Amino acid sequence: MRRSFARDSHTAGIRHNRGPCPADAADVDACLLFATELYALPILRPLAAAARRAGQRVGWVVPGAVAAYLREDEPRLRSMRAVRALKPDAVYCAANWVAPAFPGAKVQVFHGFNAEKREPDRGHFRLRGFFDLYCTQGPATTAPFRALAREHRYFAVEETGWPKLDPLFAPPAGAADLNPRDGRPVAMYAATFTESLSSARAMLDTLRALVARGDRHWLLTLHPKCDPELFAQYRALEGPHARFLESDRLLDMLRAADVLVCDTSSVIDEFAVQLKPVVTVRNRRPKPFMLDVQAPAEVDAAIGRALQLPPALREALAAHAAAIHPYRDGRSSERVLAATQRLLDGGDGPLARKPLNLWRRWQSARDVRALLPG
Repeated sequence: MRRSFARDSHTAGIRHNRGPCPADAADVDACLLFATELYALPILRPLAAAARRAGQRVGWVVPGAVAAYLREDEPRLRSMRAVRALKPDAVYCAANWVAPAFPGAKVQVFHGFNAEKREPDRGHFRLRGFFDLYCTQGPATTAPFRALAREHRYFAVEETGWPKLDPLFAPPAGAADLNPRDGRPVAMYAATFTESLSSARAMLDTLRALVARGDRHWLLTLHPKCDPELFAQYRALEGPHARFLESDRLLDMLRAADVLVCDTSSVIDEFAVQLKPVVTVRNRRPKPFMLDVQAPAEVDAAIGRALQLPPALREALAAHAAAIHPYRDGRSSERVLAATQRLLDGGDGPLARKPLNLWRRWQSARDVRALLPG
């Protein structure tokens, strides 16, 4: 018997604690992809592709700045009327909020790994009362979320792996246009948006010198919310030894690079699950799989050590990857779809009502109006 998620309200619609709806269980017919930032596209695209392969209709809700990057087979819905006409059974979200007024179960697939930028209750494990299902990436995050689910009782948790990484473990294994033909090692640089943790400004002169030296090929990127002036400075590093790319090509960069230079960002984990080495600059919580340095001047030597990949570093990378994302089959999207179907069919048992947070609901209603101009 299938649970109804026709409308997400604290007082009406979802039968969280009333048992399943009196209707026969049926496969998901349509889903909505909710992408508020450019970096959400590579997270949700593998999920959308898996949904289409399963015969589901798919629609996207995105702001104008992201709409410019949508492909022909990624229809943008511009009004709440269009969203309701789609009749989505599920809404997949890579942001920390979603519009309660959208029809369908609200499924959190996360915008990144737990980079530990903040304390747990203010960071990755913070609950905002929007979601019916959390699809976790691996054991390191599954256990804490299941403990929270037992405490709060209004959402389910399933470990699925992360859809964003599906293409990382599927052929082709490289991004040919990003690899130099002369066989030089490829170094990638990425920085967090959080100003207090970011190395972007401090690394600029060091990167300028390392790029000019030409013994490595560099792939450079910044978080989409970074200062436009900083973007311009990094774009100016482009030339025969470096390319600057936006976050929609992040997966291609991860595939192509031999070593990553970063600070405190979930990109570190996305790279490390490939068992490739990471150099960090003043990471907030350094771990054994990282080569952490305290100053940009130390980065060059650390890259040299990383590229040698000594046995202890290799073992630390393998242990970390097993904890955060043990899946290497490229089928996390299919597991998310299966977990959603199980939720809709009532397989996760009765759920309590979501908490009534009028302030967050008012904020989400305001923000979704800006996303649906039609």
